[in-house]
Amino acid sequence: MRFKLLILATFLLIGFVAKAQTQEDQLIKDLIESIAENLPEDYDLSELQDRLTYYRKHPINLNNTNAEELKTLVFLSPLQISNLFEHIKKNGKLIDLLELQSIPEFDLTSIQRLLPFVTLNQTGTVDKITAANLAKYGNNDLILRYGRVIEKTKGYTDLPGSRYLGTPDRYLLRYRYTYSNRVSASLIMEKDAGEYLFKNAKPASYFFPSNYTDFMSGHLAILNMGRFKKIVLGDYTMQFGQALTLWSGFAFGKSPDVTGVVKRDVGLRPYTSANEFAFLRGAAATVEVVKNLEFSPFISHRKLDASLSTNADGELTLSTINETGLHRTQNEINNKNSTEQIVYGGVLQYRTNGLSVGAVAYHTSFNRLFVPGASLYQSFNFAGKELTNVGAHYSYTYKNFYFFGEFGKAIDAGLAYVNGALVSLSSTVSAVVLHRNYQKNYHNFFNQATAEASEAINEKGLYAGLNINPSKAWSIQFYGDYFKYPWLRFRVDAPSDGYEFLGQVTYSPTKTFRAILRFKTETKQQNTNLTVPFNYLDDVKRENYRAEVKWAIGKSFGFQNRVEVVQFKKGAANAEFGYLAYQDVSYSPLSSRLTGNIRVAYFNTASYDSRIYAYEDDVLYNFTFGLYNGKGLRGYANIKYKLAKRLDVWGRYAIYNYDNVETVGSGLDEIQGKMKSEMRVQLRYQF
Repeated sequence: MRFKLLILATFLLIGFVAKAQTQEDQLIKDLIESIAENLPEDYDLSELQDRLTYYRKHPINLNNTNAEELKTLVFLSPLQISNLFEHIKKNGKLIDLLELQSIPEFDLTSIQRLLPFVTLNQTGTVDKITAANLAKYGNNDLILRYGRVIEKTKGYTDLPGSRYLGTPDRYLLRYRYTYSNRVSASLIMEKDAGEYLFKNAKPASYFFPSNYTDFMSGHLAILNMGRFKKIVLGDYTMQFGQALTLWSGFAFGKSPDVTGVVKRDVGLRPYTSANEFAFLRGAAATVEVVKNLEFSPFISHRKLDASLSTNADGELTLSTINETGLHRTQNEINNKNSTEQIVYGGVLQYRTNGLSVGAVAYHTSFNRLFVPGASLYQSFNFAGKELTNVGAHYSYTYKNFYFFGEFGKAIDAGLAYVNGALVSLSSTVSAVVLHRNYQKNYHNFFNQATAEASEAINEKGLYAGLNINPSKAWSIQFYGDYFKYPWLRFRVDAPSDGYEFLGQVTYSPTKTFRAILRFKTETKQQNTNLTVPFNYLDDVKRENYRAEVKWAIGKSFGFQNRVEVVQFKKGAANAEFGYLAYQDVSYSPLSSRLTGNIRVAYFNTASYDSRIYAYEDDVLYNFTFGLYNGKGLRGYANIKYKLAKRLDVWGRYAIYNYDNVETVGSGLDEIQGKMKSEMRVQLRYQF
């Protein structure tokens, strides 16, 4: 016990002799961590990092841009974007980036985040599409990655039943080509641990005729060709309105940035992520019909994973689509590509810098019949083979108000709507209010609207948030969210409700120092754990307390400390606690070929209920959200070495060392012993 207390004290003391890293790579990492900390483990955010990395090399000209382009900078709120255009309209083009300080809503933190990605200079990029220009001025980015868990898990032993049929190795090949803002192309091939690499290669689709790895994705996009603003063949995403009617790809929800509940709709975009589910595959375009009026038609054909069963008529049916993309066991392989989905439709949208109004209509059909599950809470699930969705969305800026909303309807099924406002109350205070109502029978396969549950159905809620910047050094965020579920849910055998509250204070007296205090509490209802004749609901309460400091020594060493405590309580049972303390150290001198970082963490949680998640640094374009559960130590180290001008190599080693356990993990992922370690190597060549 004394040894563990000494480790904890060491974490804290190391932090108080250092200051935070200010390089732009660290800024990108901070942005991703702040808006994506609630995403699943290993969620691929390369699409977001791609955008930020591209704009760092090719900054946006603020005097020659539009709202859609600025929305891709996800840390800018819609009200900030509207205020920027209003300032330019009244005062003419920006002469100096320092003018941003005079625009309402642009606080010091927002400006510091924005500066690496924008300019006022007219770029001299040659963007005429010719074979010579494509070859001479195009940017090629090739990444090869290998990784694996070092210990042997139960799934790779010769079990008589279910086991992993492939190898424990993970492979990824990622190629990306870009030419100015005119042409984009990509190819991604991935094999997860436990999957075959080459065995049983099958036709994947019309667009990718040979699926030699378990997952393959790619696209070709041509942009800004007269009236044709975008043309995409292959894999793409559609992101419109408030994500209620048509939204594929990643979407963020509630976070310390209270404006994050307002979706940044960017329309049609090529898909460049390794996530295996949330995209469309086929062809799509955005065409300018007349000035400010655009039409985006699309068609998609995909084979999806699903567990099939046979009904009384001998017909194969399904109840849910599998979204994991894992094909390791014989059962998972049998479910692979077991159903087909065809989607076609269009979006008509009128947009100016202050007003956006759109209408969406599309049809989804499957070759298998959906049959709801037998549980009572599944009574209103989608049934049938075909579904038509329609919707309308809007956003409007009036002075210091930004109004937004969307209405969605599934034909012959339910209705859903969300409305809200973002308002600048003063030069230092802004607020967000969002009301939502999603009926229990609202059916939609492309719905990622703001919600407490994982799906935006069977929920009513009211969210209110406040951003306060009393000075350049201080920033305060609050939000409260009340939600109600009119119908039953999984492990909730009655209508239920709950609430969530978050408060965060940030102190940044200089560019090289930042301290954060955060409190978050959430109360929901769930079936009791007691054995009773009839289930009743218990309150489930979870509280998080976090303290964090970031700073740096000179321009080479950066440090981050975090201490987080969790309290979990269900019903009348005693509360249980968990805590995490870690120390990060990064080394990134400007002139060195070698950079890297390490983390040492101690964690102690009573059970899985009091688990803690924390974002972890990883190799470029790989994202890890570490799960700290149980009791023990966690450590990892990342290094990057520049082999040549355009050739970089990354390495990562990470390990869990648990106390007082004989096995780690469960099921087919169980490891004998108390340690679990993982290694990863990545090579990147830019040409």
